[in-house]
Amino acid sequence: MIGPLLTAAGIVFLYMTGLCVLALVRKNYSIVDAGWGPGFVLAAAALFLRDPDFSPARLLMTALITLWAARLSFHILRRNAGKPEDFRYAAMRKRWGKAAPLKSYLFIFLFQGAVMLLVSSPLTAVFLSPARPLSILDAAGTAVFLAGFLFETVADRQLAAHIRDSGNKKMLMTRGLWSLSRHPNHFGEATLWWGLGLIALSSRYGWAGLIGPAVITFFLRFVSGVPLLEKKYAGRPDWEEYKKKTPVFFPRLPGA
Repeated sequence: MIGPLLTAAGIVFLYMTGLCVLALVRKNYSIVDAGWGPGFVLAAAALFLRDPDFSPARLLMTALITLWAARLSFHILRRNAGKPEDFRYAAMRKRWGKAAPLKSYLFIFLFQGAVMLLVSSPLTAVFLSPARPLSILDAAGTAVFLAGFLFETVADRQLAAHIRDSGNKKMLMTRGLWSLSRHPNHFGEATLWWGLGLIALSSRYGWAGLIGPAVITFFLRFVSGVPLLEKKYAGRPDWEEYKKKTPVFFPRLPGA
């Protein structure tokens, strides 16, 4: 059981170290965001190479994670193309000064690598368990995953279209899914991971697969997702009005 975990940890460590070197060369830490998804795919590939058992549950989990990673990375790369470093990382670079290279490696790249290992628990739970046929939980988990995936994808596309429209300059996005939740993309992201957790539940170590969804939901809602954006827009009159009408995370029902 320890061997596959060490394999995944080693691959993630090497991957995040390489990302950090690339970020230092380009002087832009934002690359870590685009590199988040592919790290999970690499971990899955490493686990397959260690134990090439192409059972249905493994293939399903890997396919869904690959779909998620490809969509997310493409979205982030397209969003960041030609733009300066993300304001969060620019602030860290300024605050850390000469120690920025070392601190970024420890507190951005290796830290995110550690979080990646926790979040990937549905994947590792399936790979650590004996091969099994697909079950009703796999069907339910896939449905939840696809619902979250669709919700996040639509929210991201709506926001991107809003930003591209020059007439919306400095205006908040409050239409579509953004009228139901102030952070519908983060809600969709959390939801799809709970779908993967459901898929893992049919495996022997399925209980461990719920660690990842819990961790990503906590980080999105209370650490790196919602709080930073809420702080960024705090005090704007239009934002304060938006807050009164729109839930922060869990969407309200349309028309409610």
